[in-house]
Amino acid sequence: MTERRATVTRNTLETQITVSVNLDGSGTANFDTGVPFLEHMLDQIARHGMMDLDIKAKGDLHIDDHHTVEDIGITIGQAFSQAVGDKKGILRYGHAYVPLDEALSRVVVDFSGRSGLEFHVPFTRGQVGGFDVDLFYEFFQGFVNHAGVTLHVDNLRGENTHHQAETVFKAFGRAVRMALTADPAMAGITPSTKGVL
Repeated sequence: MTERRATVTRNTLETQITVSVNLDGSGTANFDTGVPFLEHMLDQIARHGMMDLDIKAKGDLHIDDHHTVEDIGITIGQAFSQAVGDKKGILRYGHAYVPLDEALSRVVVDFSGRSGLEFHVPFTRGQVGGFDVDLFYEFFQGFVNHAGVTLHVDNLRGENTHHQAETVFKAFGRAVRMALTADPAMAGITPSTKGVL
């Protein structure tokens, strides 16, 4: 299968972002965004999704992280949409549960062409390392709107906010990996009906 790659540049008054993605990569990640905790989470997507991500972003961080985080989500969504293409041969649906110590999250994704987000993560603190965790909702909303996916994110339990966020991003990477595979055995499942999306 030809590697599914895309590079997208998005420039606005607030941000200048370039995202390169290889959905059939090895989990390599390179980031220059100015938002360290977001980069830590994006690294989980690459590693657990077995995709290569290269993201460069300049934004109005002197105000706050909002525009940069949201616009990175939008640009990743655009890159995914291009890289996935016509979606022929993919499983389309993916799901994953990921624990980290006391935290457990579930992510379910459908590359449906319809944008929808259900995000239920009761963070126990408002910030991690100065990062406003409310912005993760904005990241995923930007992603689903531009990738054309339906995404359900649920943190089922957790006390440590870092653990809550990390389980969400690891589960997201794994769910996407399952949904985009063309080989059901790689995803550990057998489709009930061949060729039906």
